[in-house]
Amino acid sequence: MKTYVPKEGDITKSWVVIDAEDKVLGRIAVEAAKVLRGKHKPEYTPFLDCGDNVIIINAEKARVTGKKFTDKKYYRHSGFPGGIKETTYEALMAKHPTRALTMAVTGMLPHNRLGRSLHTNLRVYAGADHPHSAQTPTVHTF
Repeated sequence: MKTYVPKEGDITKSWVVIDAEDKVLGRIAVEAAKVLRGKHKPEYTPFLDCGDNVIIINAEKARVTGKKFTDKKYYRHSGFPGGIKETTYEALMAKHPTRALTMAVTGMLPHNRLGRSLHTNLRVYAGADHPHSAQTPTVHTF
């Protein structure tokens, strides 16, 4: 028996809304990455984009456990010697409230061209409003 591999036309993509209010940052990221990959569908194929589009709302109200709010650090490097920069979670949320959640989900996707393609299907909004009501997204609960 041959293994079923869906063609590009066989894959149906829908829109999903995840509300991040009072949920732990990592749990939201895991669920969003799973839906983006398409692992919740029976026709999941590891090397194809068969996942759904994900909208995350209330990103600024996501919580972290323990002392991560003040102690968690994000690092980036300019590429020059001594060019490492660090930012705490608290400072990142004050300046860019959606970036921590975006970085968490992106880190859980494959680190190749498929992962970069899947990242374009993610939209994160700080508040409860989003401009994608025309796509009639369904609410994803977990």
